[in-house]
Amino acid sequence: MNRLLLAAFPEPYRSRQGEEVLTCLSEAYPGRSWPPPREVVALTRAGVQARARTVVDDTARPWWLDGIHLTALVLAALALVPYLQDVWHWALHIDPGGNAIAFPFSGWYPWAQGPGGRTRLLPYGLLPLICLIALLRGRAWIALPAAAVMIYAGATFNSNTFFGDEGKAGLSYYGLGAPITAHDLVLSGALCAACAVLALCRPSRLRRRSYRWLAPVVLAMFIAGSLHIISVSPTFQRGLFVLEATALIAAWVATAATGDHRWLIPVAAVAIVRTQAIVVQPDAFMQSFPDLVVLLLLVAPLPALAFTAQRRQGQALAE
Repeated sequence: MNRLLLAAFPEPYRSRQGEEVLTCLSEAYPGRSWPPPREVVALTRAGVQARARTVVDDTARPWWLDGIHLTALVLAALALVPYLQDVWHWALHIDPGGNAIAFPFSGWYPWAQGPGGRTRLLPYGLLPLICLIALLRGRAWIALPAAAVMIYAGATFNSNTFFGDEGKAGLSYYGLGAPITAHDLVLSGALCAACAVLALCRPSRLRRRSYRWLAPVVLAMFIAGSLHIISVSPTFQRGLFVLEATALIAAWVATAATGDHRWLIPVAAVAIVRTQAIVVQPDAFMQSFPDLVVLLLLVAPLPALAFTAQRRQGQALAE
């Protein structure tokens, strides 16, 4: 199990020092397959810092371009979150029955529909999934039209029959960890704008990530689809909250280690999208935290990250 901790480190580090780290862990904690929690946190933090330094040392692209690329990836994942169960059921021809995501029907066949629902050809969740895969491979010219269709589908969800009304509307509260559904056009609009900027750049300048980065997405789809965990359930939203909080901590660790501003861009984008959703508040919603608390939790990390970056840069100049 100790080898799982090495996944936090970049591949060159694992090749050079991976065996040495494993040997130290086995000698320090004999008979244990997993080190104490304090050691796990320390190794994970060191791995994030090592990855961050590797990214900053790569001068093939400017920091702001990498930041926008990361922003597009984060927004695509955020847009996909409410539809993990729906896409999994559609792909495997599963009829969830009463466990549909608060919609009349979410089955596979294009002509299948429930009472009061409209026939759809494809699930809406395929659009952010296409964006995510294309962006991982550095192909913004594929992600851009998918993001544009997301805007169209969200703007016409009361009249469009291509995606129907299933998988595009539903109850959610607009707090931390809440799914933001298709009818919120700020999310899809921000994603489309980021993809447009990336598409104007040379494809060779964009970072290409391995398909292995899709493993957590497939795992999330499997869990949500197999266990029928709908996106409006407390379990789902608490899990999303933990994931977003972990990503924010990782951004702070990377910024503190390098003094680079690229991780501030996705944090700011998510804060703007979620803040807008809280301010606009639809008629039907549930609240997990008071609005003021949520707004403070969203906005506070921005100056903290900026201050951390400036402080780290100042220390580097002093050295």
